[in-house]
Amino acid sequence: MTIQTIQQVPQQKVLQFFTTHWGSSEMVISTGIYDCSQLEGFIYSNEQQEIIGLVTYSICEKDCEIISLDSVEAGKGIGAMLVQAVERQALKQGCTSVSLITTNDNLHALKFYQKRGYYLVEILPNAVERARAYKPSIPLIGNDGIPIRDELRLQKQLDLR
Repeated sequence: MTIQTIQQVPQQKVLQFFTTHWGSSEMVISTGIYDCSQLEGFIYSNEQQEIIGLVTYSICEKDCEIISLDSVEAGKGIGAMLVQAVERQALKQGCTSVSLITTNDNLHALKFYQKRGYYLVEILPNAVERARAYKPSIPLIGNDGIPIRDELRLQKQLDLR
């Protein structure tokens, strides 16, 4: 199993991964509209060269924003390795923080990131309603039957030592 940059994998394979897991490669959040297949990122592949984990990010000034993170095999540390790869790259590029946005229903993401030193720094009430105006396919109800309404921004300060 290996971690590669997203550019080292055929784009069609990346597009297929996003289509399978998100419906498309387009991500609509309050910081922008992103085509995840065009972003920087890292891929975790198995021995058969199948993508089993993928993270994308965007750097703006001194902050690196994680746009998407997926792991097909939960509980094996794949997501953690991908986030660490982004954090290392962010440091190399002079970033002082890594941030991300998730939705209020995504309790798994909240646990995952907080265990890794991320703090909740902002709640964006009804932000998902605005995103639905552009991308109506965003579901109304999410994990555990929770209505998807708000975006939550988490951030981790990077140790520059």
